Amino acid sequence: MAVLINGTELAKKVKAEVRLGAEAMVEALGEEARPDMTLIVFEGDPVSRSLVAMKARDCEAAGIVPTVVELPDETTEEELFALIERLNADEKVTAILCQLPVPPHVSTKKLLNLISPEKDVDGFSARLDGDITDLAACTPAGVIRMLDEYGIEVAGKHCVVVGRSNIVGKPMAAQLLMRDATVTVCHSKTRDLASFTRQADVLIVAAGHAGLITADMVKDGAAVIDVGMNYVEGRLAGDVDFEGVSQKAAFISPVPGGVGPMTRAYLLKNALRLSAEKHGMGGTAVGSRPNE
Repeated sequence: MAVLINGTELAKKVKAEVRLGAEAMVEALGEEARPDMTLIVFEGDPVSRSLVAMKARDCEAAGIVPTVVELPDETTEEELFALIERLNADEKVTAILCQLPVPPHVSTKKLLNLISPEKDVDGFSARLDGDITDLAACTPAGVIRMLDEYGIEVAGKHCVVVGRSNIVGKPMAAQLLMRDATVTVCHSKTRDLASFTRQADVLIVAAGHAGLITADMVKDGAAVIDVGMNYVEGRLAGDVDFEGVSQKAAFISPVPGGVGPMTRAYLLKNALRLSAEKHGMGGTAVGSRPNE
């Protein structure tokens, strides 16, 4: 039976680190240095509004000041982009997040490119040619921390990433390469997916397809990280058949309670990192580790 990688408990540890870091900044520089986060959400999506409300509560618990901006669905692309430009230029604003998805009349690509890298708390603008000391996208950063905490080495190992999104798959592969893993990226057009996943010492699945990975597709003793979030008959399910794969893998993350809490925790880590850099303290000065 696989060791369960408990993202919920690890996220509590990360949030405590952020709280300590935020208070250290305030103690050193005053209350004006307290990290902040502006969260933009469109009113018509109840799921997005619920997620932003959770993120705002996370901020408050971690000593970060949240500001929630709710926009009517009829807000034009030009109006949204003008808001982003104002926030980019506002010296009092440290971190900016626009909750996805946005209405179809707004270009997600243009939106994400518009947010200043110095304020991009999601880390979507992180350079693929960076290094492990750079700020990273929240989900890949959270996954790396999970692997580190459970002593799962990736250097010299074959890591297979299933999924090639700009939010998870591609930056996840980049993070693994920075740590000297041999990386294979698979996707919806990959032929004979199982022939690749069976080779993985570390298998990270972010395909958005419930139950895609079954026990026969996993190498004995592999570490399996399930990034998938799918709703099946009203319940949250991952991309991995947990019951079957957990009998074969050495480590496995569950859904829920695995990567999800770590993604939210690393949003806070990134906010702290951006604030520290803004005030010239650097990540390590406030208790952050490289790439956190």
